[in-house]
Amino acid sequence: MPRLRALNADITLLNVDAIVNPANSHGWMGGGVAKAIKTAGGDEIEREAVSKAPISLGKAVSSTAGRLHAKYIIHAPTMREPAQKIPLQNVSLAVNAALNCASELGVSSLAFPGMGTGVGCLSVDDAAREMVHSILSFSQKYPDASVKDILLVGFSHELTSAFEKWLNSIPETR
Repeated sequence: MPRLRALNADITLLNVDAIVNPANSHGWMGGGVAKAIKTAGGDEIEREAVSKAPISLGKAVSSTAGRLHAKYIIHAPTMREPAQKIPLQNVSLAVNAALNCASELGVSSLAFPGMGTGVGCLSVDDAAREMVHSILSFSQKYPDASVKDILLVGFSHELTSAFEKWLNSIPETR
């Protein structure tokens, strides 16, 4: 089971192997976390993501992390089109796709932002619960996966508190 932690921080400043981008299927990085990653890391991140599009829901692709400390950006679509409201199941699809991609890359440390909590219009509590449950389910299914340290990164105290609430509800993560 990987170590799971919640953190209130700027995800682009973290020193992890990979950062997850809650992408759209086109790989365009025009808003929210995606725009922050592109702004801090460079346009080459978006160019590489777009070159690998379309990215189906339930799949993920990796790209360079440009100027960021991370080695990779993992683009895991939560939506087909930019700025789309999404159903909660898309969070689970994106989290699982990101974890699969990270495992294929041999990543040991991974940072997730809130998936679907921005333009996806999901409540932070629902998204945090779905993310924590999806990560735990994946970890139980693939106990030998390379990912050993997972940060759930809140851009707001509300999101960080939701991550903490759901992490604290799981006896193994206390």
